[in-house]
Amino acid sequence: MTNKELAELIFPEIHETIEDLEKRYPKRNLPKDAEVTRFAPSPTGFLHTGSLFTAMICQKVAKQSGGIFYVRLEDTDTKREIAGSGEKLLSQLKLFDVYPNEGYMADHEEGEYGPYCQSDRASIYKICIKHLIEIGRAYPDFCSPEDLEEIRKKQEALKLNPGYYGEFARDRSLSNEERKERILKGEPYVIRFKSEGDHNNKITVHDLVHGYFDIAQNDQDIVILKSDGLPTYHFAHAVDDHFMRTTTVIRGEEWISSFPIHVELFEALGFEAPKYAHLPVIMKLDEVGHRRKLSKRLDNEAAVSYFIEDGYPTKALIIYLMTIANSNFEEWLLQNGYNDLDKFIFSFDKMSLDGALFDLNKLQYFAKEILGYKNKDEILEMSLDFASKYDPELLSLIERDREYFKEIMNIDREKENPRKDHYCLRGLKDYIGVFYEDIYDELLKQGFEFNEKYNHLLIASTLEKIRDTLSLDVDEQGWFQNIKEVANEQGFAIDRKAYKANPDAFKGQVGDVAEMLRVALTGRKNTPTLYYVMKVIGEENSKNRLSKVISSLTK
Repeated sequence: MTNKELAELIFPEIHETIEDLEKRYPKRNLPKDAEVTRFAPSPTGFLHTGSLFTAMICQKVAKQSGGIFYVRLEDTDTKREIAGSGEKLLSQLKLFDVYPNEGYMADHEEGEYGPYCQSDRASIYKICIKHLIEIGRAYPDFCSPEDLEEIRKKQEALKLNPGYYGEFARDRSLSNEERKERILKGEPYVIRFKSEGDHNNKITVHDLVHGYFDIAQNDQDIVILKSDGLPTYHFAHAVDDHFMRTTTVIRGEEWISSFPIHVELFEALGFEAPKYAHLPVIMKLDEVGHRRKLSKRLDNEAAVSYFIEDGYPTKALIIYLMTIANSNFEEWLLQNGYNDLDKFIFSFDKMSLDGALFDLNKLQYFAKEILGYKNKDEILEMSLDFASKYDPELLSLIERDREYFKEIMNIDREKENPRKDHYCLRGLKDYIGVFYEDIYDELLKQGFEFNEKYNHLLIASTLEKIRDTLSLDVDEQGWFQNIKEVANEQGFAIDRKAYKANPDAFKGQVGDVAEMLRVALTGRKNTPTLYYVMKVIGEENSKNRLSKVISSLTK
């Protein structure tokens, strides 16, 4: 029996050839040097921060070159698939302005190079596998899981590389007649690629990040078609990247070990291989200071949903990830600001070869900068969107009075150097709660922490004098003058130099009095400008609050 007859026995329903596929999926009509990149997630869970990093770079490379960025859903691992996760991945990418020109779009597909879900491309893979069988580069393998386990144990005992290769590739030397007989008997089988490599030999490969390097040649007869009729990742990606006309495969460096397999697959199929860029993985320091890959099992920040559900501005994460991507991005950001990020030109040459440590503090810095410069209407819109999805208590507070919420959030905001208290919206409920009388009263019941240097009677008498002379019909300077007069009457220094020169002559300084007032009105020692806090609370409510505190201090 010839190889062609064996291929026909296995795939009698396949009548098209690779040449037919070449005509069906011709080279793209794009400008010279335009890149075609892809993001190819599996629908097996959440969007990993590292996956967002990869997708972001894929889009950037395609967009700046005038090319195409597409999404392909690699859904051939049916055992691990989680229903709805493909749609969720796309919706989360869209939140970060990472969205494909074509491909899998969650509820539909766009483009002329589909289907874009691998589970719908079975006939395409079979055409290519049939061709490999015909040319003697693929064969049916009848090993059971028990047979493979026995092979593994032998290799382990001999301290040899594990896998299905050379003398351990049990079924690669079967005659086609024996293969036919076993197929006709109904024995289960998979299709394996027949490698011509030797792991003792090296091949030189080129990577856009790592440059040229030597790596062991592939010698594994990998499975390319499973018993369920679906291909494995290694084979499907080679076929899909060729017929979708991918020019550059961008993926994590954990795939470098598979590079020789992919090189050999492209050669065997007679396809020109795309360029490859293996990105450094995002790392984290563990409890003892060792670097490890950001883990979806151990680290909250490994999931993009963590940042979404905490209300981080999405642009902050994009900016932060771009600082990891290119070493010159921060300098560009200082010169160009946070707008028009598309104008930055990404380069693989500017990538670090070492995995970057995820720096949550740095991300929060960018987030504070972005939220700090939002005006009150933008903050309202963002907060409503976030709270309606993730924080019903915050939504309830906002909906009491949207204009009042905007007044609260606008304190120290719309000016040249705005106050930057927030890096996410998750804690906003606690921040604004004190501006509402019912919440303030509950906080007061729990007790406020004043400076222990001063007894309650002194604090109460000081607050009483402030209450009795309080007026918010004056500007901030006039208001603070009144605070200084009360401080002076109570024996506090109103001049910092005088206090520093002779501290024993005073009970404290005017800042201590301002702190008493701040704590009495808000329960906190750190707030935005107190004058504007009081303007939002209102003069009458401010006086009422002081009366309540005075009463609690003098019981």
